[in-house]
Amino acid sequence: MFKVDSLRWRLLWSLTLLLVVLMLASSMSAYLNGREAADTAYDRTLLASARTIAAGLSQRDGSLSADVPYVALDTFAYDSAGRIYYQVYDIQHRLISGYEHLPAPPPGTPRTDDYPALASFYNAEYRGQNVRVVSLLKAVSEPNMNGMAEIRVAETDEARVAMARSLMADTLLRLGMLGLGAMWVVWFAVSAALRPLERLRSAVEERESDDLRPLPVVRVQRELRPLVHTLNHFTERLRWQFERQAQFIADAAHELRTPLAVLKARLELGLRTQDPQVLRLTLEQTIQDTDRLTHLANQLLSLARIENGARAVAEGGAQLLDLSQLARELGMAMAPLAHSRGVALALEADQPVWLRGEPTLLNELLSNLVDNALAHTSAGGNVILRVSLPAVLEVEDDGPGIPYEDRERVFERFYRRNPHVAGTGLGLAIVGEICRAHLAHISLHDAAERGLKVRVSFVPISEKGHSSIATGVGINP
Repeated sequence: MFKVDSLRWRLLWSLTLLLVVLMLASSMSAYLNGREAADTAYDRTLLASARTIAAGLSQRDGSLSADVPYVALDTFAYDSAGRIYYQVYDIQHRLISGYEHLPAPPPGTPRTDDYPALASFYNAEYRGQNVRVVSLLKAVSEPNMNGMAEIRVAETDEARVAMARSLMADTLLRLGMLGLGAMWVVWFAVSAALRPLERLRSAVEERESDDLRPLPVVRVQRELRPLVHTLNHFTERLRWQFERQAQFIADAAHELRTPLAVLKARLELGLRTQDPQVLRLTLEQTIQDTDRLTHLANQLLSLARIENGARAVAEGGAQLLDLSQLARELGMAMAPLAHSRGVALALEADQPVWLRGEPTLLNELLSNLVDNALAHTSAGGNVILRVSLPAVLEVEDDGPGIPYEDRERVFERFYRRNPHVAGTGLGLAIVGEICRAHLAHISLHDAAERGLKVRVSFVPISEKGHSSIATGVGINP
């Protein structure tokens, strides 16, 4: 049974098809060449018979007569299974000897250049059989007779076909034996060539599930080294992903341990107190701790959602989005929070800015940037959300800013420059992950006067849509 998933069988099947095509082409070529060789050999005999008959022409009583010797028709007796027919015409083209109605040369039949004779060879049909005919013109020069006599000799083509078929069968037999030998050679050659793959498979199968060391490339052929390098590169990325995941779990456990311990201590203190005011204060602080834990859990879930969204973007599931419209909707949603903190939130967007992305992730990015800016801006300060061509998003605040030496570390998970400021240390880490998913570049700059400006440069696309957003639209109610 043919195994479609086997490389050996695929190669053998391909080789078999190729050999079948070659055998068909070779058999046709062998038959044609054999027929040509048979025609060449038997045409010479036909011409010899015609010449023998021509030699027996003589004049008797003012007319041409033909004395056809037996040897002229016996030439084929030893090597032909076919039949011989002949005709002799005088100079007035009257039949003087032979069979009737033997086909004449078709119009335009050329004279042969292979023999020094006025002869023409052609194929015809006679008495329901295919025949090969030679027409020989014999000059007659007598005192009272001058002209050209014609001798026709025809032979059925059984001998020629048999010779051509014999050559074709011999060719097919040789090709068949060669094909079988070639398939055996290919089988053993492919088996030998696949041994390194088998060793590679065994090496991978025998490893432990946590063994992510690179595979050795010394014992494999040059053609397999790109595959091994690709597997090693994939393994390295997988190992890095596992290490990152393990580090993230360790950091998350560390970050959750402290607030949970504080929450438990406050609840135990509340259970021991009898003072209603102390109990109420404990409950209020517990609610605040719970809110911080909820925010941290939401941030952790956001990181999990980023992986799914990044996969959707990588697989072509991105949507055509207007970044200006997303910024406007996000600004309106966060306006109450900015107002409660006494911070002026404004949007600057001259026109629609189109890009391809995942809307949930982009909303998460905008939300974290604006929330981070609001968290570090004092009351009376300003936060500007700016969108410009070709596809640039900027969030600018007039807070304390970030020193140059810390601008790389702020994108690390759970990193906080000021532990006393509320936050999880995941906001900018989430932003960095979303930027990587969209192939966007994020950078930190000093604001115009003071504070920080975060710039995200997306991959732009051709402009579409007709909506526009006015410049400097205030978000504060």
